[in-house]
Amino acid sequence: MDESDEALAARLAPALALLAAVGETGHVTRAAELLGIPQPTASRRLAALSDLVGAPLVLPSGRGIRLTRAGRILAAASTRALATVTAAAREVREEIDPGSGRIVLGFLHLLGRTLVPSLIGGFRERNPGVRFSLAQGSRQDMLRALREGEIDLVFVAPLPLDDPDLVSRPLAEQELVLSAPPSHRFAARARVRAADLAGEELVTLEHGYGLRQITDDLCAAAGFEPRIAFEGQESETVRGLVAAGLGVAVLPRSDQAPTGGVVEIPLSPPLFRTVGVSWPAGERLTPAARSFRDHVCSGRTDLGPAFRRPRPAPPSHDLRETGDHDTRR
Repeated sequence: MDESDEALAARLAPALALLAAVGETGHVTRAAELLGIPQPTASRRLAALSDLVGAPLVLPSGRGIRLTRAGRILAAASTRALATVTAAAREVREEIDPGSGRIVLGFLHLLGRTLVPSLIGGFRERNPGVRFSLAQGSRQDMLRALREGEIDLVFVAPLPLDDPDLVSRPLAEQELVLSAPPSHRFAARARVRAADLAGEELVTLEHGYGLRQITDDLCAAAGFEPRIAFEGQESETVRGLVAAGLGVAVLPRSDQAPTGGVVEIPLSPPLFRTVGVSWPAGERLTPAARSFRDHVCSGRTDLGPAFRRPRPAPPSHDLRETGDHDTRR
């Protein structure tokens, strides 16, 4: 960037928030309201910016405005720059007082029932001033948000052990069982082998979810292609379809008393998934997020029902046999 570019950037910097707000709202009045400034002041600043750049940044569009190409470029850059500055301001504030920080935590839907509340509850007993923003979604979406800096930490399964940009630690193991309606021929069995599922109509989560990956791997290891009857985005929906007699599903063992519509049958050999925490490599965490990460990785936290500490084995979701008492992770 030459000197004239640096000078222009320095003069544009005070207006970053206005450009970002105009790009978000498409309206000068709403942008002014977001920033807490009078609408005439926002209009004058936009006009001055257009003069500074040498090209119009906005054009009338109905009762609002639309950004020109130059305006879109500057608005997009402003949004990115503000996100960086906001993150830096947050980190500085938390360096001064880590006990009053905010943590953006992502996790899979089912982990929100007991694991996440247990871990947050134990942390907040000693850090009552720390706030949490919670995001739920598929494994794929949560890891994308983590890489893009939208969230600080994620609880996922399986762990992204092959991603060099992320660091992961196993926290707990959760048993997976076959869920079937009471009328199903498997309902009276003590155990079900993966090979027995060949030809069965399966209800699963969509691709991108960890449970779907584990189910596909389980079927592949047993030598057959799964016959998918329904795909969903939440495990409770999958459980409901099973209760309606529309198929069987591989799901985590429930931490509540089984309902009348679903029977849970252990798999043979037993199947477990390893749940863990992941964060960006390079220690980019804020002080509050680092403190929470250390808390969950301490090995002294309450995991809640249906979870157990990982066994001392290399964390992986690969399916492999380990003798008479096979454990598939």
